[in-house]
Amino acid sequence: MTEWVLAIEGSHTGRLVGMLLALLAAVLHAVFAAMQKGRIDPWVMRGAMDASYGLMALPFALFVVPWPEAHLWPILAGAWAIHTVYKVLQAMAFTRGAYTVVYPVVRGSGPFFTVIGAYLLFGEVFTVGQWLGVAVLLCGIFGLAVYNMRTVTLERETLGLALVLALFTGFFVAFYTTYDAYGIRAAADPFTFLAWFFVIDSWSMPIVALAHARRKGIALARQGLMWRAPIGGLVAMASFGAILLATRLDKVGEAAVLRETSTIFAALIGWLFLKETVGPRRLALMALIALGAVIVEFAG
Repeated sequence: MTEWVLAIEGSHTGRLVGMLLALLAAVLHAVFAAMQKGRIDPWVMRGAMDASYGLMALPFALFVVPWPEAHLWPILAGAWAIHTVYKVLQAMAFTRGAYTVVYPVVRGSGPFFTVIGAYLLFGEVFTVGQWLGVAVLLCGIFGLAVYNMRTVTLERETLGLALVLALFTGFFVAFYTTYDAYGIRAAADPFTFLAWFFVIDSWSMPIVALAHARRKGIALARQGLMWRAPIGGLVAMASFGAILLATRLDKVGEAAVLRETSTIFAALIGWLFLKETVGPRRLALMALIALGAVIVEFAG
């Protein structure tokens, strides 16, 4: 697999595979976020899923992939710090606002910051048509957030704070996307970075979740974590692994924009599983998001 990834890197095939991986990451990230915002406390669920993917990644890190080069360890430490702040901010936002309001703001602010970061770090430049696509996508995402904010009835008293936290979370989405793209490109074997990223990234949130559960009096044995956590862990590994490989095979900014079509899948999940309504206005805004992503991809 490693040889194949390295062989198609920078080619037309690599760009196509990167696009497909970014779209896969979009679907899986919406599922992952819905699981965190679902029936179980977001802090507890996040900690359980992190612990699961760390345990699953450990054998691969130790026995399958090559050992990390010396220069990768500080890069991995930086990734751990950035992701920990992101996860804390996202859990804080999810405990204060409805999923279909918070999630579009998080994902909508992310691509704009990422495009700027990709320009500063990798010298990536968007065409005028691609910036038009970014504008269309952001109009759809933030329009969806505003519409949801006007119609949602849950957690109204903390909605303002949830939106502020969501905006800061979106900044850290861009931060980790750009930083992780740098990290996976710095590794001789991309799967070495992926495996050790999941191992190192997995240990902090379980500690935070345990402390939170004790403080809130949450009985962990009654949460159904034994089956939910491994599923969430697998989804997380597939989602983050797909987007990290996409940023190595394709432009970072384009991959980030394509991933934010996750807002469409989030709305569908909210409708199907969280019983949040989807009407013609939401459908039109979701179509704007999809249109913006298509423009960005094909105007390059």
